[in-house]
Amino acid sequence: MGGEIPALRRGLRVLDLLAQRPHPVPAALIARTLSLPRSTTYQLLNELRVAGYVTYLAAERKYGLGLAAFELGAAYLRQDPLERVAAPLLRGLVDTAGGTGHLGVLHGNESLYLIEQRPARPQTLVTDVGVRLPAHLTATGRAMLAQLTPAHVRALFPGPAAFPMRTARGPRDLRRLRGVLKVERERGWAVEDGYVTSGFATVAAAVFDHGGHPIAAIGLTVRHHCDDQDHGGPRETPQGPAESTECGHFWPEIAAPVRAVAAALTAAIGGRPPR
Repeated sequence: MGGEIPALRRGLRVLDLLAQRPHPVPAALIARTLSLPRSTTYQLLNELRVAGYVTYLAAERKYGLGLAAFELGAAYLRQDPLERVAAPLLRGLVDTAGGTGHLGVLHGNESLYLIEQRPARPQTLVTDVGVRLPAHLTATGRAMLAQLTPAHVRALFPGPAAFPMRTARGPRDLRRLRGVLKVERERGWAVEDGYVTSGFATVAAAVFDHGGHPIAAIGLTVRHHCDDQDHGGPRETPQGPAESTECGHFWPEIAAPVRAVAAALTAAIGGRPPR
């Protein structure tokens, strides 16, 4: 038994590496990346291949994930573990902090809402379970986008058509979106103030998987009427419309419990924040 556990751990490290790569990779790269002897690497790959978790592409001499790994991922999705774990955490956030709580994920360049927990006196919002909204406008979407690489963000937002607007507020192009994401990544949470619906603002923080990648986001929406909305649109600055100022309100007092719930959900699913 004592020798089986380290072997299992090494095998899981191999699967984790393959899961993070966009394409199959050669055994030498796996051995080098994981600091494993070549003989050990081939033994692990062979066992995983026999079990169906790894496939060997002979023509390319490379290894990728097998059908069993796909089936395991599909089973994970069928069981809805993320929603099951998040629901009570989100309910606690709403009960203590007020507002409407959300669990959202990225679906291309849109935010897809998986859970919505409402307060005792529900607010009238466009968000609901199954609703998709432009990710560059939502706090949950930008909380996740802020953790992606610039190349990934550029691929999701290739041109003007990728920036639909719902109100007069929000980043209108890639340059402005990148500026907002930089600020929010450094701050640790995203804020949306009247971007989706006038009179409401949302604070959100990302949830991470075991590889430190953003897998979801926790958001809390509260009533807030921005002063500039009384005058037909955002204030003007020397750089143009102040789409990303959120009226100067960043709500650290709301962000604290939102980030705490996001961190608790990250830990509960075996995730970790990026280094």
